[in-house]
Amino acid sequence: MAHNDAFARRVRLDRLYRNGSGGLLVVPLDHPISGAPIIHSGRPGGLDGLVGELAAGGADAVVLHKGALRRVQPRRLRDLSLIVHLSAGTGLSADPDAKVLVCTVEEALRLGADAVSVHVNAGSRTEPRQLADLAAVAGDCDRWGVPLLAMVYARGPAIADGRAAHLVSHAAAIAAELGADLVKTAMPRAVADLAALTGDCPIPVLAAGGDARDSGESLRHLADAMRAGAGGIAAGRLVFNAPEPAAMVRRLSALVHDRAPAHSR
Repeated sequence: MAHNDAFARRVRLDRLYRNGSGGLLVVPLDHPISGAPIIHSGRPGGLDGLVGELAAGGADAVVLHKGALRRVQPRRLRDLSLIVHLSAGTGLSADPDAKVLVCTVEEALRLGADAVSVHVNAGSRTEPRQLADLAAVAGDCDRWGVPLLAMVYARGPAIADGRAAHLVSHAAAIAAELGADLVKTAMPRAVADLAALTGDCPIPVLAAGGDARDSGESLRHLADAMRAGAGGIAAGRLVFNAPEPAAMVRRLSALVHDRAPAHSR
């Protein structure tokens, strides 16, 4: 059984890396629960249309909550892997850094997931529960042969700078030590710190994308991260808040799959 589960995990990882470049471009669209709308008034096609643009633009995977899949046509996922997000929290909470599990690995598999993801805010008031949830999901992923993306950030009342190099390295280490296959995190600012992070972490590090309000700076930083050895990019707001999401996906795809400079189109 263990051998079969390991084989299933490799099959699903191969689906994630279908592009063959060795890098991953993941577009998280799990933001509505936290309070950030991803579909703006007047946008044609709604969520289904946006997911279609991601696939056409060269994204490797999309992250969605289970309910959102009801608004996406299955054909959109022929050339795009599905990562089902298992945790959630809102900005309305007394602790906006809190996350709880809202889906299981088994549910995600029934929905056709190629992988699952879990969010952890290290340093938050509910860190112990979030760590326990990540560990439990990692165990279920081992059981079912499912790749696990851990989104781990240094966030909490005592953390002044979540992009400090030592805190980012700690966040990445948490993901690796608890059994994740991939980790998404905010990247340190200095190029030397980027290289140290990606060199020390035993699993691929996906650079968090940043905000579309300063897309030029975000793209430059992501290009630095890719040159420093990042395993890819996981960009949500940078894509769905862009004036032309399809064009932004193409630019990010060039950074990840062609290792192009930030100004590439």
